[in-house]
Amino acid sequence: MALTFVFLETNFIIAVLVLTAILYLIPKHRASKVLPLPPGPYPWPQVGNLPHIGNKLHVVLTQLAQAYGPLMTLRLGSQLLVVGSSSAAAMEILKTHDRILSGRHVPYVLYAKPPELNHVSIGWTYECICKNKKWKLRDEVAIDLYKKGFVKTYKWWTLHGEAEAWLGESSNNRDVDVGNSSNPYVDMVLDAAGPDFNWDDESRIREEPNCDAQNFYDLLKNADEPLWEGCDWHSRLSAVTQLLNCKSEFNMSESLYDRLISIIKGMLPKDEKLPENFYRSKQMVKKLGLGYEKIHVCPNDCMLYYGEEDKKLRECRICGHSRYQPKTRSSKIDVPYKILRHFPLAPRLQRLFMSKNTAQHMTWHDQRRANGIMIHPSDGEAWKHFDDNYPSFSDEPRNIRLGLATDGFCPFGHSSNGHSIWPVFVTPYNLPPNMCMKEQYLFLTLVIPGPKSPKQNLDIYLRPLIDDLKKLWNVGVNTYNAYRGENFIMRAALMWTISDFPAYGMLSGWSTHGNLACPYCMEQTKSFRLPHSHKQCWFDCHRQFLPIDHPFRKQKDKLKKNTTEKALPPPRLSGEEVWDRLRRLNQITFGNAFGKKIISGFGKQHNWAKISIFWELPYWSTNLIRHNLDVMHIEKNVFDNVFNTVMNMKGKTKDNPNGRMDL
Repeated sequence: MALTFVFLETNFIIAVLVLTAILYLIPKHRASKVLPLPPGPYPWPQVGNLPHIGNKLHVVLTQLAQAYGPLMTLRLGSQLLVVGSSSAAAMEILKTHDRILSGRHVPYVLYAKPPELNHVSIGWTYECICKNKKWKLRDEVAIDLYKKGFVKTYKWWTLHGEAEAWLGESSNNRDVDVGNSSNPYVDMVLDAAGPDFNWDDESRIREEPNCDAQNFYDLLKNADEPLWEGCDWHSRLSAVTQLLNCKSEFNMSESLYDRLISIIKGMLPKDEKLPENFYRSKQMVKKLGLGYEKIHVCPNDCMLYYGEEDKKLRECRICGHSRYQPKTRSSKIDVPYKILRHFPLAPRLQRLFMSKNTAQHMTWHDQRRANGIMIHPSDGEAWKHFDDNYPSFSDEPRNIRLGLATDGFCPFGHSSNGHSIWPVFVTPYNLPPNMCMKEQYLFLTLVIPGPKSPKQNLDIYLRPLIDDLKKLWNVGVNTYNAYRGENFIMRAALMWTISDFPAYGMLSGWSTHGNLACPYCMEQTKSFRLPHSHKQCWFDCHRQFLPIDHPFRKQKDKLKKNTTEKALPPPRLSGEEVWDRLRRLNQITFGNAFGKKIISGFGKQHNWAKISIFWELPYWSTNLIRHNLDVMHIEKNVFDNVFNTVMNMKGKTKDNPNGRMDL
């Protein structure tokens, strides 16, 4: 009996295992019979290539369905896709040719406003270019891409309908437009010109461009000019840039480069246009015109080796420190201690007018109609005040108004080494609000090196930029306006600076530390020092700015204890009054070699740490607003202090024994 039971139990287990195996293999067997590719029903018409349909897919499919019927095929690279012009037709195809997929959610549904344009575009799978023939749904492929990334070598999407190379097209029939260019070397030149670059052809030019503009337009032509007549795989610019890239990548000498060029020229047809040596190649690419200048700096921040006289010096004329580092046995060239990188401002502003699209927007501030709402700096009082003082500047709407911003950052992320680099940006305010603060129009003008903050020596580094601004104001630069097809003298003016409060002191010259830190109250401040926290406090200083009959002025228990406010606010000094005070002071000697220098009376009669270099600008004293505080920094600091106090963050909260005793 026991033996029979064991035998029956064993048979039962075997039967269960066999049944499980059958159930497991049946789906595999069915799935293997399903075609791995779309079935490709050839009786249905093949109407074209999917990538060439355009952006309005639902409209095009409606037109195709009216001409060819509800079902059609489209080619995607080397694959043939079945497309249904309606959801019913698409589901019918799935049920007939792919039973497994028919039970799933349809991957894409295109909805249009008219009900008759509601279509379903069915794409079964996406092929991986690594030749993996395992087909997956779009969502599954997306997950694989997130995990493993895209194949870096797949630059021309030949498997998805893209032409193999741009050179296969006729280069003479393409417009030079950033939106239509498929030439990567044209794109490289257009990147230097800025966003939305567009230039009319020569037939529409009313006046010949100036020399700088013509050089740039010539470079655009070189990007499409074949290396020799009939060459459709290399342009003159593409050959030069690739050769220069090889020279840089493999550290080739100039003599080796020249020798290589001579060999290549001997292999090319007689009508080739390759530059004959490194010098000519460099001169050709140099027409991009957006380079930068390296200026050596004294490591003690005393001076720049800038200008005809100072460029020849090998030692600092203030502290005597050597300009170059000591040479080693392996070094053959002089290596400076510190380098300031200066990006000239004028060529970057000129490029704004070389593009027809951007040049049109550069007079937006003058053409718009103000509606009483401030949406742009041109609506503000400071802008109008500047126009009233300098009508000769404001009469030409193409003259550029600029804003300057700077702040320090650590290039190594959240590192604790304290390294600080200060980039200086300039942005034009002529453009509309949706353009003027975009990244493309923020021009980097200076990169002030570290490793420490320049502090009050910032003026030493600003010298090249101030010289650019003075030239743009006093003389101007000859600029070609592509929109109007004419040359004009472009001038520019700096309206104000933007920074956080510590950088405010570095730019303005008024120190933001100590009892007189407030740049509005100045020597009439009512700040006091907390006896236990040993910090300066400006609590209750704001009541003096309230109307004289305001009830808050009489409160003794809500603000500062047993104190009422009867004083009027301190007078706001104009730029001329501030400059009249500054001209009586003696400028300090910049540099860190001899310790910190202060102006007589600092911290008691005034808080001027230096006379800012911005006062050299002829119009600076008449500007209604000269320095602005960045709201982002103020909001962040207020939030951090409130959050740290509410959450009682250790070491950061303001609710501590000293703070409570001060209350």
